[in-house]
Amino acid sequence: MTASISATQQRICDKFGLPAQAPEPMVALAIGSLDQSPIYGTRIELPENGTISWFIHCGQHDDASGFYQPLHAEHLQEMLPQVLDYLALPSGAKFILDREGYEDVWLEGQE
Repeated sequence: MTASISATQQRICDKFGLPAQAPEPMVALAIGSLDQSPIYGTRIELPENGTISWFIHCGQHDDASGFYQPLHAEHLQEMLPQVLDYLALPSGAKFILDREGYEDVWLEGQE
């Protein structure tokens, strides 16, 4: 089942001049980092037979195994609602948000 793109998600894509791409129902979230800031999101090209293209963490990234946990995107509503409007950004997109309203969105290779 593919998620639909909300009007707010479409507006975010339009604002940054990027095509909207419906998000998968699963994301990878660094649950242990949720009390930190800022919030980082990276969308990779969905691997063949893969189910997750979004990787989201807060604060410092950690390469440790188990840093990210697979999670149904609907749980973001309670855990990290700030990111929901950005999930329709296309593969290769990254975002940084803080809890004071800062946002930056770009495509990999266009930093």
